[in-house]
Amino acid sequence: MRRLRRTVLAILAIVVAVPLLGVPAAWLWLRSGLPDLEGTVALPGLVSTVEIARDANAVPHIFAQTQEDAYFALGYVHAQDRLWQMDLNRRIGAGRLSELIGAGGLRYDKLMRTLGFYRDAEASVRALAPEVRLALESYAAGVNAWLDDRSGPLPIEFQVLRYAPEPWRPADSIVWGKLMALQLSGNYTEELLRARMMQRLPPERIRDLYPDYPPSAPVTLTAGLPDLDFGRLAAALPPPLGPATASNEWVVAGGRTGTGLPVLANDPHLQLGAPILWYLARIEAPGFSVTGATVPGVPFHLLGRNDRISWGFTTTGGDVQDLFVERLDPADPSRYLTPDGPEPFIRREETIRVKDAPDEMLTVRTTRHGPVLSDIDPEALGAAPEGHVVALAFTGLSDRDTTPEALYRLARAPDWEGFKAALRHFQAPLQNIVYADIQGNIGFYTPGLVPIRRKGDGSLPVPGWTDEYGWTGAVPFDRMPQSFNPPAGRIVNANNRIVGPDYPHFLTNRWEDWYRAARIEQVLASGQRHDVDAAEALLMDNVSVAALELLPEMLRIEPSSPQARTALDLLRAWDGTLTRDRPEPLIFEWWLRDLHRALYADELGELFGDVRSSSPRLVIHMLRAAPRWCDDVGTPDRTETCPDILAAALDRTLAELAERHGDDPAAWRWGLEHRAPLGHQVLGRVPVLGDLFDIGIETDGGNQTVNRGGSAIRNDETPFAHIHGAGYRAVYDMSDPQNSRFMIATGQSGNPLSPHYGDLVERWRDGEHFTIGGSLDAIAADGLGRLTLVPPP
Repeated sequence: MRRLRRTVLAILAIVVAVPLLGVPAAWLWLRSGLPDLEGTVALPGLVSTVEIARDANAVPHIFAQTQEDAYFALGYVHAQDRLWQMDLNRRIGAGRLSELIGAGGLRYDKLMRTLGFYRDAEASVRALAPEVRLALESYAAGVNAWLDDRSGPLPIEFQVLRYAPEPWRPADSIVWGKLMALQLSGNYTEELLRARMMQRLPPERIRDLYPDYPPSAPVTLTAGLPDLDFGRLAAALPPPLGPATASNEWVVAGGRTGTGLPVLANDPHLQLGAPILWYLARIEAPGFSVTGATVPGVPFHLLGRNDRISWGFTTTGGDVQDLFVERLDPADPSRYLTPDGPEPFIRREETIRVKDAPDEMLTVRTTRHGPVLSDIDPEALGAAPEGHVVALAFTGLSDRDTTPEALYRLARAPDWEGFKAALRHFQAPLQNIVYADIQGNIGFYTPGLVPIRRKGDGSLPVPGWTDEYGWTGAVPFDRMPQSFNPPAGRIVNANNRIVGPDYPHFLTNRWEDWYRAARIEQVLASGQRHDVDAAEALLMDNVSVAALELLPEMLRIEPSSPQARTALDLLRAWDGTLTRDRPEPLIFEWWLRDLHRALYADELGELFGDVRSSSPRLVIHMLRAAPRWCDDVGTPDRTETCPDILAAALDRTLAELAERHGDDPAAWRWGLEHRAPLGHQVLGRVPVLGDLFDIGIETDGGNQTVNRGGSAIRNDETPFAHIHGAGYRAVYDMSDPQNSRFMIATGQSGNPLSPHYGDLVERWRDGEHFTIGGSLDAIAADGLGRLTLVPPP
């Protein structure tokens, strides 16, 4: 979603710059739109009084007399603090960006209309249990109550674009989950990339680019097609909604925590921005108590604890998408071929409004496998040979998606059986969920729909006119990966492989690197007590197991200059810790980045930009097991060795870093390049104003550390900007749930004029956490105020 936002925000920045710079009085007027945190407000739709006390960190504590009123109040505070974020997300999911920003939004609007996310969200509301629908309706009523009752101006983004948001609807809350399912399950782009690679490289060279797991790596639980222009199809489709995803989670049984009860830690890694995705909230109502992370626009806690259990998520990276090449009926192109004869496409017409331009008409065709992606654009349609189209099968395309019901019931689960019962409703995205309870139990479950394929591993587009590669159903819930009170007394997942080779069902052939999981296991296996403080420290661990494994291979060269000798000496003495005030992480990471180009850019040509990664696993494999990649195919008159490539890459690295930071490697610092930008979505791109709202900060960590500081290394200007990482961190103490610790990356408010827009940034960077609990009176006395919502007289 980050690339999409770049397009949106660049356009917004141009629009906003002139009026803001010319109207100083607007500043004071916009500040009057900050939410009221004290007083009494009468609101239609409430059944009884609700008290909302915000603590010193601006976290709302909602005390309600009914659960429906609690959801009403959550909608109200979400709208107070994050309305623009909510509206942007629902517009993306509904395919309605172009209404606001013009033609720059069309590629994404066409994709969303083709996938039919909002149509499915509307239908899914009707498929939910009555109490879940009521929660969604109550939440929407709370959002709309703030819209109707507010006395000040709307947030600045609405002023810039000169429009008011439409009333909130239950489907608006569900469509965010569809977007997240797409972002966390986007392997159809990998199918296209592999197909393009096959047109350039032999299979054994492709296998080198995706090396297998070694036997010692951590495990959480022990095509005949016509010619297709895959590059053309890939170019016509919009970029993925977000960068690669990663997260950490672990749970330790009470025998190792010092309290006799479990400790659970979790930090989901997604793109970082301002405001951050997450919003902390606590709800107390009869029969319902939950504290943790919400997403503005969604009424249900995604991550957190109730008074009996806690849970955390990481993404599985499951292969839940397939591209099917469909063959048209030669006698009637309005039909496509199936094993049972031709069938008609299901067709619908979509009208996309475009700001300052005529409406765009889009015809969406759907096959038995799914919507036709190649209809999204004439270029995409031309990627398939005449008489063929490309359709997408995806478990996230459902008009009966009960995942919201899973979240509703998860927050109320009293024990392991209730936890599993809630997860039976979970469909997409595929997730790994760890569990702990006050009875001392720990567990793990991977819920979600995983297709069972007749043939193939989902790595390439397949023929759709036969049933040879078709889906026959989904892996039964009871056979999904799971564990309860394992003998080891701990469960760890950091997006690494979750099952061994004996697991009978195919989940994916692309597991993430195991280095973060290996470091967590290393620390937990040390024998020391793992209490809440130890879990907090491990979340901030900056040791790169990957660097320590790769460095011996990289250091087997002779220095070519005094500067190179200094750099090599620094790296030989380095302990693999990526801290912002040291030069070694910068030298190592920049050198590793250059090695990726040196090793395989010559073979991949124009595909290099799409394949390029930061994976040490790939470089280790090439240096140790596949040294043929060290030879530069662009120099046929000589054969380069791996030491040649390593030395040349180091020389280029030192030259580039010297140009950016001076000639002395010992004076360089990782933080000079590794900085979390955290710019405001609109004002951050406006000269002068952008500096005023810059809450960016230098950070520790890197792509392979537990304290993950993920970077977009393909960006030549800022290759190590910290744009991806733990926007939310939590440690749950099951011996005293109110002693659980929390942190988000920016602040609770999305309004840059609020004191709580970026007040948590330094504390987040430095690994601080805070508790969320206490009585209503205590919170009101020590916090920011007490707001009372009452029904109309």
